Amino acid sequence: MQTLPESAFAARQGRRFTHHATIGMALFVFAEVMLFSGFISAFAIVQGSAMPGMWPPPGQPRLPIERTALNTLALLASGVSLFIGGRRFRRSGAPAAQPWMLAALGLGGAFVLLQGAEWVALLRQGLTLTSSQLGSFFYVIIGTHGLHALAAVFALGWAVAAMRARRLSPSALGAVEIFWYFVVLVWPLLYWKVYL
Repeated sequence: MQTLPESAFAARQGRRFTHHATIGMALFVFAEVMLFSGFISAFAIVQGSAMPGMWPPPGQPRLPIERTALNTLALLASGVSLFIGGRRFRRSGAPAAQPWMLAALGLGGAFVLLQGAEWVALLRQGLTLTSSQLGSFFYVIIGTHGLHALAAVFALGWAVAAMRARRLSPSALGAVEIFWYFVVLVWPLLYWKVYL
């Protein structure tokens, strides 16, 4: 009976693991889509049941629409950068992809930091988790997305480090991309429903 060399066996096991990582990430993202769908549905029901002129609730600070729009552009740009970086990684290798992936990482990190600064300002203005239904939904929905964005930044940071160490496989990058695109693409919907 013919046996595989040890290196070939390890390579096959590695491909199998990363393939499973991509599938696992896709299933995780599907579950997260359901989670955010539930959040948005609940928010729409509460917002729609408010008396005319009573939403946003009186006495509560208004959400920073313009500043968050700029932040939204940064997040969308990070998605474009990662898309280009991923294509270049698969076609031309790590050196061609590295500037784009670093740009995606920087833009994503800027989004998280600016969102954190926004939350601190809103807390100082009186919008808290218990100050109103708007505050409750804002921190649950936007806060949950913020945690996902922070996790995506760490995942992309790992991918960049692995790429520089020549240990990043296309499948592993694919898993990171799926998560990053989810964080990027769900945000405009949240911005539209919660901020506008």
